Amino acid sequence: MKLIKLLRSLAVLVVSVSALTTLQAQELSEHRRQEIDLNATQVLEALLSQRSNADELYEQAVGYAVFSATKAGFIVSGGRGTGVVVDKSTGARTYMRMFTGGVGLGIGAQNYDLILLFQTPARLQQFIAGSWDANTSAHAAAGTDGIGVAATFIDGVAVYQITDSGLMAWADVSGTRFRVLDPAD
Repeated sequence: MKLIKLLRSLAVLVVSVSALTTLQAQELSEHRRQEIDLNATQVLEALLSQRSNADELYEQAVGYAVFSATKAGFIVSGGRGTGVVVDKSTGARTYMRMFTGGVGLGIGAQNYDLILLFQTPARLQQFIAGSWDANTSAHAAAGTDGIGVAATFIDGVAVYQITDSGLMAWADVSGTRFRVLDPAD
């Protein structure tokens, strides 16, 4: 009898702790979304105030994405970040994570913001559905002065990169993967 009572008490405790953990995870998730939204707003405002053509492209865009990321490497590079994709017509927000990796000649670490402007609804939805973007880059950034320059949409997307901090010299072949965040992320 005592064993059955003890097992019941343990089961109630496990269920209670599990429920509490789930509630805390949801609260952290909502808090994290608010942080991502605030950062995206600040980064987008900074871009639009620094680049006159970015404002024109933003007006033409049906949506945008803002990611904050870190990349580091020595021969092999890797990085990751989080961000949000916003459909301007509906206000719908999709929270995503990005991963990047590559091999090349370089050394360093860098924090940066990546801003993508989408020209068409189809391109926006294609991005949200997931994509692998293999690209070749030759990149050098120092301090906080780095900002990419996009003068037009290319294949339906305009891309800007703003360097937050760090020092990196890199020439590599890399790929970037974007995926929708799980609620537990």
